[in-house]
Amino acid sequence: MKLPSLVLISCVLLGSVGCGRKETSAAATPPPPAPSAGPKTFELTAGDAMKFNLSRMEVTAGETVKVILTNTGTLPRDVMGHNWVLLKKDASGQAFANAAMTCKEQDYLPPQLADQVIAHTRLVGPRQTDEVVFKAPAEPGEYPFLCSFPAHYASGMKGVLVIR
Repeated sequence: MKLPSLVLISCVLLGSVGCGRKETSAAATPPPPAPSAGPKTFELTAGDAMKFNLSRMEVTAGETVKVILTNTGTLPRDVMGHNWVLLKKDASGQAFANAAMTCKEQDYLPPQLADQVIAHTRLVGPRQTDEVVFKAPAEPGEYPFLCSFPAHYASGMKGVLVIR
């Protein structure tokens, strides 16, 4: 009877030694690296219905912004191309769209109004994507954006970038 009791006590003692607290040094484990501060990214889609999936985007003044535009439509580029054009705060989206109608050779970006453009993508056809990276304006406010392809602005293909 002594042998089984001795084996049992030995097992309990050995098991309790393994249950002790493990001490670690705080200096031994460095903190994980901070995530990189990349641009604030907006993924816009536009299809044959002539609408952006987003009509409002918000960023902080001076923030780096990335806009990715994907044409999800199936109609040819010369019939249903899409772009994304961000205008200065005081620019008229309607006036820009009207001027753009006669600028097919410039992908509907009127050169006479180039000083009103902050950023833009190229004109994309079906299943094509383009992106633009830019620094948000320093002045808070609402900045209009639109697709400058003929009739798209009038169909509601527009929105606002809000700078806080």
